[in-house]
Amino acid sequence: MTESIFLAHLAETLRGIESEGLYKRERQILGPQGGRVRLAGGRSAVNLCANNYLGLADHPALIAAAKQAMDSHGYGLASVRFICGTQDLHRALEQRLARFLGTDDAITFAACFDANGALFEPLLGPEDAVVSDALNHASIIDGIRLSKARRYRYATSDLADLERQLQQARADGARFVMVATDGVFSMDGTLAPLPGIRALADRHGALLMVDDCHATGFIGPQGRGTPAHFGLRADILTGTLGKALGGALGGYIAGPQPVIDLLRQRARPYLFSNALPPAITGAALAALDLVEQADDLRARLFDNAAYWRAGLTDAGFALRPGNHPIIPVMLGDARLAQAMAAELDARGVYVAGFFYPVVPQGQARIRTQMNAALTRDDLDFALDAFRAAGRATGAL
Repeated sequence: MTESIFLAHLAETLRGIESEGLYKRERQILGPQGGRVRLAGGRSAVNLCANNYLGLADHPALIAAAKQAMDSHGYGLASVRFICGTQDLHRALEQRLARFLGTDDAITFAACFDANGALFEPLLGPEDAVVSDALNHASIIDGIRLSKARRYRYATSDLADLERQLQQARADGARFVMVATDGVFSMDGTLAPLPGIRALADRHGALLMVDDCHATGFIGPQGRGTPAHFGLRADILTGTLGKALGGALGGYIAGPQPVIDLLRQRARPYLFSNALPPAITGAALAALDLVEQADDLRARLFDNAAYWRAGLTDAGFALRPGNHPIIPVMLGDARLAQAMAAELDARGVYVAGFFYPVVPQGQARIRTQMNAALTRDDLDFALDAFRAAGRATGAL
């Protein structure tokens, strides 16, 4: 009886989500990720919603490296790292990431969600504080919640509010203070004002942690991320292998040696999760080699972003300002965002509507994302589809 009541409650919750236009449905793609993807029924579509910024998700060198790593190191580790799960490939990747990012060392996780979930609890206690940007990724929010540190939130990218929160943390007697921010805010495509944040952190004796998932590989010199872009240092960096660095999975924390050493001892997602499989570590090493030499791909990516942004603006769509390859088309209403996505799907353009709780109520959007694999013909085709879908839905 209890189970049936519980399941009925869940079913009612799901009906409510659907009635509000907030229900998310997954769609299958057939074959590899790319600038164009094949959908059920064999249809081809221009793909504008992947984090495949440099187009490396189906790169032959990465596929070959993954196969070679499986041939030499097997399919999986069947163990956590400290028991029987650390291979030479793991340390090679961590040391390679550290060299790439300019830190002492790095530690890898199954995903950056796990990395952010692992970071705060081992390093900070109830006598410490975290000052967090209001638009930080859910994984940072959850990671901070898991720690016993006191929590302070500042309005996104608002340096005056950040200083107020830093002053409050110090007034409340915090021993150590860490400022946590995304390097790039994933729903808006805006860069955090890291020079001002770094200056305030230094002024108030705070550490700076940056989640660079939507920057590593294509922002800054050689794709070294937002701190490198601004010519400064973050004390701790987190990031992912699942976006520009090949698009598979895996996350990391990079920073000073004592930080990484303590995380190896006490970070729960590291201690209680299987090690990354050889195919992932091998391909990630190859991806880093490619990325360091990928100025041509980065140039194409940002050329595509500028062309796409100009085309959408000329068509009359409302965009968030900026020049990052994340270019949200602001629609406001969740049902409109879903209707627009459906119209675009019918016209051969693969996008996703974003709405509450992924973004705040009333800020639904189609988040378009550029990548280096898209051609000018792809973009022109997609712009025609956006104009037609906008007229069909009333978005234009």
